[in-house]
Amino acid sequence: MKLDPRHLEILAAIVDGGGLTEGAQAIGRAQPSVSRTIAMLEARIGAPLFEKNRRPLVPTELCLSLAGEGRRILAAGNTASAIVATFHTGHRGMVRIGGTPVFMDGVISALIAQFQQNHPQVRIEQSYGYVPDLLDRLSAGALDVAICPMNPAALADGFQFVPVLPGRNVIACGSQHPLLHKGSLRLADIAPYPWIAPPASSPLYEDMRHILRDIGVNDTRISFSGGTLASMTAILSNSDALTVLPYSVVFMARRQRVLAALSIRIGHPERMLGILTRDGETAGPTVRRFRRFIDTEFRNLSQFIQQHEQNTVWRD
Repeated sequence: MKLDPRHLEILAAIVDGGGLTEGAQAIGRAQPSVSRTIAMLEARIGAPLFEKNRRPLVPTELCLSLAGEGRRILAAGNTASAIVATFHTGHRGMVRIGGTPVFMDGVISALIAQFQQNHPQVRIEQSYGYVPDLLDRLSAGALDVAICPMNPAALADGFQFVPVLPGRNVIACGSQHPLLHKGSLRLADIAPYPWIAPPASSPLYEDMRHILRDIGVNDTRISFSGGTLASMTAILSNSDALTVLPYSVVFMARRQRVLAALSIRIGHPERMLGILTRDGETAGPTVRRFRRFIDTEFRNLSQFIQQHEQNTVWRD
């Protein structure tokens, strides 16, 4: 026998309220309508739900059991309503985010953790990629948002790019590198040291080549190449090797005291870190909330970095 779940909800409200009038008020129904529902339910199951001629109402054992099921139905309905409400406010759902490996691991991952501290019901599905691949996946609807460095002037039609952090590269090293202790650092001082090359597909690889050429380091010894940010950081912190990294990545690692930037001013790429999306796409509430959070956090981070640079002496 299949019973109408709404009838069980009404029965639970009557039992918990202590009477037909109280139960009707609790669920926003008229008392005569509730009385008819109880009569229909008793006819359906072929047994009384309340002891006859007893005031106030006294539920039968069968009634109490069915009311318990009605409470569970009510609770499930309330839970479902809460889930829908948190989805519409952007506190529940999924965000599919892609980005370049160094920035994702060095900067974005910490922000994702911070976001999920306040939005534990949001699932982040993260993947890696460089700009051409990210554009393809955005076009195919496989990503909700990409965070990557690119030249805004090179943006293809059909996409929107919101810059959040200026492009800024530094010569990075381990926090105990001997060059950090020199009072006056010259370009010639870095020539004897080995270099870590970013993956060849990374824009940082070309940046490193241009920087070394511009500062006159022609005989470069590459000691390690193609690794992740984690492997590059481990080697830098345990050797005298140098590499090129975005300043934001080195800045975010400062608390761990494993990376540092040499006080040598170098050229910077015509790129900015930004939020990349499809133009005109109607994003869901969770994606919109995540994008607002990232935009705000990066603007705050940009201010912190500028303040940090003001306290750092760079060699022109």
